[in-house]
Amino acid sequence: MGFYEYYRAADRETAIIQPERSRVIADPKYGMPEFDAVETKWLDPWITLSELAALIGDVDLPTGLDTTVSLYPSSYPDPAPQTDEEWDALPEDSPYLSDMGIEELSVNVRDLLAGADDARLPRVVERWAKSEQFSHFNSTDLEYLMPAAKDLIGLSRRAKEHGQQLYCWLCT
Repeated sequence: MGFYEYYRAADRETAIIQPERSRVIADPKYGMPEFDAVETKWLDPWITLSELAALIGDVDLPTGLDTTVSLYPSSYPDPAPQTDEEWDALPEDSPYLSDMGIEELSVNVRDLLAGADDARLPRVVERWAKSEQFSHFNSTDLEYLMPAAKDLIGLSRRAKEHGQQLYCWLCT
């Protein structure tokens, strides 16, 4: 299980401020801005959120839905290790050894979510809940999906309205 915090920001520079800190908790004393964020669990940006966007947009998942660009740690000033020796030589505090990351979602995913038809949403979420990723969920877990979908759609609409991108801070 992972924790995924989806948020909106004007640009990548803003999105990766204090990359080791949660996006749902503003902390001005550490230079952490307040983000409009949605906190989720289980809803990763690569599979589950992409599947929701594809169902909303009635598109096939593989068709042009490049979902994310890794911003942290892959945008970290040092290049990512390429060999086992380079991985073994990393210092303990290297962000490449961290279980945290930041992904930028594609404009396509943002726009598909933002364009959701609210009247169709219950049927879409019902189909989403039947996906393989949720096969181990019980009925209580599945009840979580509708409010999470509504929150993510609302966030996407606000991001689009303000000309912003969607990002995901994750801790797995």
